[in-house]
Amino acid sequence: MPNIPLIIGAALSAVAALLHLCIIFGGPAWYRFFGAGERMASGAAAGHLYPPIVTLLIACVLGVWAAYALSGAGVLQPLPLLAWVLPAITAVYLLRGLVALALFVFERRRLTAFWVWSSVICLGFGAVHLVGLVQVWPHL
Repeated sequence: MPNIPLIIGAALSAVAALLHLCIIFGGPAWYRFFGAGERMASGAAAGHLYPPIVTLLIACVLGVWAAYALSGAGVLQPLPLLAWVLPAITAVYLLRGLVALALFVFERRRLTAFWVWSSVICLGFGAVHLVGLVQVWPHL
């Protein structure tokens, strides 16, 4: 039977990947709205290749992560190094989610809304992946 938390994790990564593609086509206003920073927004407005390339790379990574979650869930055939990659994906999401907390606690930084929301989202993604990973671990 497929692993539901990993299927949900795959869907979350896929939605995030799609959102990054939409940001490329949405242009500077979308870069600003989603907190990419003024450098990325200004670069997109000036027609520089850096913002869309970086955003496309992020979308591709998130797409690969979705495929690995589906593979771990048993929906796709096992992908190479699944037993290593799936925990790494989970760790990256959890660590990224804890960044805002660490910045606040250890550096006493004022956090922007982007850092707070993106950290909460990544922590949620990581938690879903962790639940699924724990469930499938004996079978990897």
